[in-house]
Amino acid sequence: MNIIDKITNKFNLSPAKQKVIRNVVWAVIGKVTTLLGSLLVGVFVARYLGPEQYGLMNYVISYVAIFQVIASFGMDNIEIREESKIPEQKDKIIGTAFTLKIGFALLTMLIVAITVWIFEADSFTKWMIILYSASMIANSFNVIRNYFTSLVWNEYIVKTEITRTFVGAGIKIALLLLHAPLVWFIVATLFDTILIAGGYLVSYRSKIDSIWKWTFDKEQAKYILKQSFPLLLSGAAVIIYQKIDQVMISNMIDNTAVGYYSVAGKFLEICIFVPTILTQTITPILVKAREQNEKEYREKAQVFMNITVWGTIIMCLLVSLLATPLIQYTFGAQYMASVVLLQIMVFKVIGYAHAQITGAMIIVENKQKYVVVRNLIGCICAIGFNLFMIPSFGAVGAAISSVITAACTGIFSHL
Repeated sequence: MNIIDKITNKFNLSPAKQKVIRNVVWAVIGKVTTLLGSLLVGVFVARYLGPEQYGLMNYVISYVAIFQVIASFGMDNIEIREESKIPEQKDKIIGTAFTLKIGFALLTMLIVAITVWIFEADSFTKWMIILYSASMIANSFNVIRNYFTSLVWNEYIVKTEITRTFVGAGIKIALLLLHAPLVWFIVATLFDTILIAGGYLVSYRSKIDSIWKWTFDKEQAKYILKQSFPLLLSGAAVIIYQKIDQVMISNMIDNTAVGYYSVAGKFLEICIFVPTILTQTITPILVKAREQNEKEYREKAQVFMNITVWGTIIMCLLVSLLATPLIQYTFGAQYMASVVLLQIMVFKVIGYAHAQITGAMIIVENKQKYVVVRNLIGCICAIGFNLFMIPSFGAVGAAISSVITAACTGIFSHL
C-alpha cells in the first residue's frame, strides 16, 4: 500500500482518485486471493468427490441460491446508495436493513423446506438443502459489507474475506485428509458463510462502532422495501437465469453432468470478478458525479463501460483458447468433458459485464423499474432455451443457452 501511495502522489492525483485507486487495489488483491484459493481447494475437492458427488454438492448450493434473493429482497444496492447519500443516518439504515433481512431469511428457509419436501425425491438431498439454507441467516450480515462499500473502504472487506478463504481452505483440506463424506463438505461450505459474517462483525466493531447502536425505523423500512421491490423481482430473475441451468441439468440429465458444468463455471468466477469489482468500486463515485454534473457523470460512465467491456472480450478469447490445458492440469482427466463447456460458457461473461455496468447506472439514476423488464427477459430466455437445448444437446445445450441468455439480458434488452 505504501508503494501505491507513492505512485499516486507522484502523479499528483486528487485525494478522491487516490482513494479509488487504493480501493481498487485492495479489491483486486482480495478477490484474486479468494478466487484462487477457492479454485485451488475446489480442484482438490472435485478430484476427491468425483463428477457425480461434486455435481450433487453444487446442485444443493444452486438450489438454495435460487431462493437467496428473497432473503436479501434486493436491498443491497439501495442500502449502498442511501448510505452514500446520507452517511449520518448509517445506524438507522443498517439496522433497518439488517432486521428486514433476518426476517426474510427465516421466511425463506421455511419456503425452501416446504418446496424441497414436495419436489425432491431423494431423502439425503432434501436434508442437505435444508441444512445449507441456514446460510441465509449468516448472509444477513452483508449489511456491514454494504456499508464499507458505500465508504469506498474495500480494505476491511478484503481482510475479512482473505481470512475466511484461508480458514475455510484449511478446514476442507483437513476433511480431504480425513476422507470425510460429502455431508461434511456441505457443512464446511455453510461454515464459510458463518466465518465471513463473524469477520464483518469484528471489522465493523474495530473500525466503525458497536452494532448495538443500530436501530429499526418503521418509515425507513417502508422506504427501503418500496425502493427494493423492483430489484427483488429483478434479483429473482437474475438468480434464476444464473443458477437454474444446474438445477435443470440435474433433473433432466444427472448430477455427473452438473459436475462437469460446475467445473467450467469455476473458471467463469475468475473472469467475472473484474467487472464486478470495478462496478462495486465505481458506483459510489458515479452517485457523487451525477449529483454534481450530469455531463461529467455520462463521460465517466462511458469510459468505465469501454474499458470493462473490451477488457472482458480479450479475456474471454484467451480463456476459450486455453480451455484444454486449464481443465487438464487442474481438475484432471476425469473432467475433460468440461473443456467444450468452458470454451462456450466463457463468452457469457461479456453480457454479464455489460449488465453489471448498466445495472449500476440504473441504480444511480433511480430507474430500478427497467431492471425488472431486463432481467425478466433473461429469466424467460434461460428457462426457454434450456428446455429446448438440454434435451437435444445435453450440458453443451445448457452452455449455449447461458451465452444467449447473457447476451439477451446484458446487451439486447436495452434496445
